[in-house]
Formats: sequence, structure tokens, C-alpha cells
Amino acid sequence: MGLFTNNDDAMVKKDDDLKRGKTLPTRAPWAPASAPRTPPRKTIKRLVIALAVGFFVYLFIKNLPPMDDQVRRDYRHPRYSDRKPGKQPGPMPKMKPPPPERIPEKPVVKDIPSEQPAAVVVPPVVTDTATNARTYDGPIYFRKLAATLQAIESSTSGFSAVNKNVLFAAASLKSASVLLPMACKMGTELRSYVHFALMGGSEIDLDELQAVNGIDESCQIIFHGKRTDHVPMPISMLIHHIYKYMHPQVLFLDASGVEEHYFLDGIRKQADVSGVPIIELPKNAHSRLSWMTKLDSSSLAAWNRISVDILIHAPPVGSGSLIRLLQSLSAADFSAGPTPHLTIELPHDIDRATTEFLRDFTWPPSRTHSLSNVRQLTLRHRIPRARLTEEESSVRLLESFWPVSPRYSHVLVLSPQVQLSPGFFHYLKFTLLEYLYSSNSLLQSWDSRLLGISLDLPPTTLADTSKSFSPPAPKPMTQAKDSKKPSLSSQTSSSAPFLWQSPNSNAMLYLGTKWTELHSLVSNTIEHQHSTSSLSTFFTTKAVSKRYPSWLEHALRLSRAKGYFALYPSEATAIYLATTHNELFKGPEEYEKELEVDDGRGEEVRLTSGPLLETVRLLGFDEMPIVSWEGKETGLEGLDEGAEEYVREFRKAVGGRCEGWEGGEVGERLGVGGLFCLRGE
Repeated sequence: MGLFTNNDDAMVKKDDDLKRGKTLPTRAPWAPASAPRTPPRKTIKRLVIALAVGFFVYLFIKNLPPMDDQVRRDYRHPRYSDRKPGKQPGPMPKMKPPPPERIPEKPVVKDIPSEQPAAVVVPPVVTDTATNARTYDGPIYFRKLAATLQAIESSTSGFSAVNKNVLFAAASLKSASVLLPMACKMGTELRSYVHFALMGGSEIDLDELQAVNGIDESCQIIFHGKRTDHVPMPISMLIHHIYKYMHPQVLFLDASGVEEHYFLDGIRKQADVSGVPIIELPKNAHSRLSWMTKLDSSSLAAWNRISVDILIHAPPVGSGSLIRLLQSLSAADFSAGPTPHLTIELPHDIDRATTEFLRDFTWPPSRTHSLSNVRQLTLRHRIPRARLTEEESSVRLLESFWPVSPRYSHVLVLSPQVQLSPGFFHYLKFTLLEYLYSSNSLLQSWDSRLLGISLDLPPTTLADTSKSFSPPAPKPMTQAKDSKKPSLSSQTSSSAPFLWQSPNSNAMLYLGTKWTELHSLVSNTIEHQHSTSSLSTFFTTKAVSKRYPSWLEHALRLSRAKGYFALYPSEATAIYLATTHNELFKGPEEYEKELEVDDGRGEEVRLTSGPLLETVRLLGFDEMPIVSWEGKETGLEGLDEGAEEYVREFRKAVGGRCEGWEGGEVGERLGVGGLFCLRGE
């Protein structure tokens, strides 16, 4: 018993110990073994790799070269593509290999002898030809251009920034046919070296181009073969290379609407960088601007720099004459340059007809081609009601204009009684360019004595309006230094332009430099008159009739003191240029009470219509007769002697600080301040 009792106690104790310990793990039921699971990301990655490998294998098989005699393209050489849909590729164009030196990354023009043409690299260029479009991505050679430019570098002074070279350039064959006749006419004048460059992608040969347009050796044109072996080079590079070897003074372009736009844009941009003046010829330039072929390179270089202002002093009464003048201005042809700025001085009281006309008046005229819609019209309305005095009238007119650049800014003063022809502006610009900016003018200093250019031929002198004035006879051609100078008319004429010491208030262009001197003279004169208790009779006695405005007295004093003269047209030209209507004459406001009332029975003068510029004779100043302000024929020596005597009288009338004055120059070198014995003016 004891034995069993002890064993039972031990078993109970063992069971208690097991309950207090961990539970033994239970074996899971049996099941068949399965493959280990792969993460989803690895599956997608392997799938992508498999697809990529398959795609590259497909491309490799697809692009295997055919097993025939076809030659693979060598990518070391330039590639051409001139295919059209359905057209088989042609044979490789023949070309010379590129130079052995390393080709630069940027377009560079290299100066090398003509037998080894320069090479440049440009991005692919697409150009239109008569048959197809081609692209090219290799070096460009311009053998003919290099040869012709280097040939003229020394013979035409192309290395110098100042020379006699002018350039006509075109990219379109239509534009070339427009420019070539004008280039031929300019070349036959033998005043400039005329060059022509065809810069487009046309395949036409230059010899064929000349034959088609009737150009031969008599035209005296130097042609430059832009023709490359492949395609046109960039326009900017062409102009840069041409400018380096030629230095053209001016570049002519066709702006009639048939030229390539990319060409015009490229030329304009590069010209701004190179500083080459551009003359864009409008439609029908061969007939409207044929006179410009008579000008030399120096005159043409100033074409775009000239600016002209028009100044009109309206009368206090009577609107018919002012309206007639403005209508003639609206009908004028301003294709020779920008439309001038117009300033009209109005009195305090404006009649109804003038007010209604100015309300609808448009300036520039609506038919005039303008890049902007800016109005070039200024109306100045006077505030005081009282009539103007001599001093006030002179000051008011002179203050209406001041030149921005005295060398190139000029003013055209018009009387309301004047009527202008449609071609007056062409004549004005032609004579201005020839007698102020040409090589002959600069060499002989014509501009130093030229006061202005008159459009009107006055019938009387300034001092005596009762006696008629007859223009002088032209000088015999045997006395001229050069009888072969060009003229716009091949016919001889019994009249010729002449130089007159007398200024004009009807229709005259005053040079900017002389207008500033006139300002200074009037300013010093007014100051002297106000600061002097007893004024000399020299300043109170008038040499100019009161039928002319008071400011003309000051202009005559300036002309007499410095020996100036104005250019007047011949009788044959004047009848086609301008006319002054005296049938309803209205005197200047400051002298209106002193003048007799016009009865209006004067004979009406009509402006003759016809070929204006065909009557112009292009003569040098040494070939023109000179007339003193009194209407007597004289010479330069007579003008100088008269100027010295007049300056002595002027200084004597000033008195005071001028007593014993011996300083200063005489003639055109005399400063205006020197008349009043002021140093440094």
C-alpha cells in the first residue's frame, strides 16, 4: 500500500510541474510540399527585360543590310537629299573633299587665295529653286566670290572705309531684273564703281543673267559670283565677307515686293552691324528715281541721313492760298525719302474755311507708304490778338524749327502764295545730295558758301520790286573746267542754274548749319537793339522791300556778311518746279497797314506740267554764273570784297566794343559773334 501511495503522490507532483511549464508544440497535419513563392516586383522586372531584349533583337534583324551590291553611305562625307515622293535617288554629286584642317564649330570665313576657296560650316539650310528644294549639311565653298572680291580689293580701294564702291544685291531673279537696268545706268556715268551680287539659290549662270537683261561691258558693272558649289551661305556671312573686301558706301535692294523676305531680313540685320547704308527702291524706281543714277557714292551714302522739315506761316486773312498750297503738298511724290514734318504757324483768328480744311487734312498723305501711323503735322496757334511787330514775326518763325543735326537737318520755308509741282521733292533731294554731299562738293567746300536751294525764280530783286529781274546767261562750255560732267538732259539749253546772293521767302530750303547761324544773328541783333539807347541807322534802314517778311532782312545780312549764295533753278526748270500766285497777294502781317491794298487784278500764273528732272543740268559751282544781291553779275572775288566792306560797316554800326577791333576771320570763316566783336562765337 505504501508503495502505491508514494508513487501516486509523485505522479501528482509531476503533473503539477507540467501545468506550470510551457505547452508543447503540436505537429501540423501532413500535406504535400509546394514551390517557394517569388516576390511580385522581381516578376515585373524580369518581364520588362525580356520585352526589351526581344525588341532590340527585332530591330537588329529588321535593319540588317541587304545581301546585294548596294554600297553603304559613308557618314564622313556630306549628305544630300533632293528626293521627292516617288523619285529614286540620283547619283552622288561630285565634290572636292574638305580641307584637311579642323573645321570650326561656328561659321567662319577664312582669308585664303582664290585658288583655294574658303570653307565654312553652317547648319542645314533649305532654299527654294526653280525645280526643287535641297538640303546640305557640309562645308560651303564660294570660289567665284572669293576670286572677284580679292580682285577688286586694290583696284577699287575696297580695303578703305571711304571709297567709290556701291553694291546692288538680289536673291530673286525678278529683283535682279529690276536692279540691273539701274545699275547699268549708274555704271555708265563713271562716277562710282558699281557692283552687282546675286545671292540667291538660283542655278542661273551670271553670263546668262547678263544676256537675258541686256547687260554688256558698256554698263561698267562688276559682277560677283556668289554661286557656290552647293547651296547659298548665310546672308549675314555673305555681307560680312563682301564688306571686308569691298566696303560699299551704299547697298541697293529691291523693295517692290518680289524680293525674298529672308534675304531682306538678313541684309537689314547685318547692315545694322556693319553700318552699311541701305537704299530700298520702291516700285517703278527705274522711272521715278532714275535721277539717282547720276549721283556718286558719297552723295548716295547720305541718302538716309537727310531730314527735311516744311515750315509755313499762314496769313491772318484769306484761306484760299493756304489751302491751295496744302493740296499741292498732298499731291507731291515723296518716294525719294521719308515724308517731311510739316509745321503751320496759324494766327490768333482763323477763318472758317481754314478750320474746316485742317480738320480733315491728313499728313503724311494717306497714299504715302509709311511704316508707322505717326502724324508729322504740327499746328501752332498764336495766343496774342495784336498784330505782330517786325521782331515778334522774325522770332516766331525762326523758333519754329531747330535742326537736330545741323549737317543733315534742313528746313523748307514756304509762302502761302506758292504752289508746288508733284516732283518738287525729287528735285530738292537731288540737288541737295549733289551740291552738299558729293565728292566734288566736299573737295571744293561748296557747302561752306551755300545758304540754301530755291524752288522759285523771283521776278524781281529784294530791294526793288518794281523792276523785273532777268537770270544771267549760262557760261560758255569752253570756259568750264570739265565739259563732260553728267547732266539729266542731253540737250543744250539757253538757260542754266545760277548762284544768287539773295535769299528767298517764297520757297527755299535753308541748310541746317546756316539756320543756326541765322538764329545767332537775330539773337545778337535783338540784344544789341535793346541795350543801345541810340541805334544806328544801319539797323533801322531796310534793304529788303516790305512785300517780304521781316526775317528775310536778317537772312540777307547774314548772306552779305559771309559771302553766301543760294542755288536758283534755270528758267527751263523753274516753270515745272513751283510758281508764286501774286494775283491775290497778301503782304506780311507786320507790314500790312503800310502796303497798298491789292486790287486782285494780277494775272494768274499756272504751274506747267511736264518732265521736271529732264530739264535739270548738273553743273559745278565753278560753271554757274554768280549774281550779287542787287542783281548784278559778279564772281567769288566780288562777293569776298563786298563781304569785307559790309563787315566793316556792320562793326562800325555796332560801335562800343567794336572800336579798334581787328580780330576774327572774314568771309565764310567769320563767326556770327565776330560781327558784334564777340570772341568765342
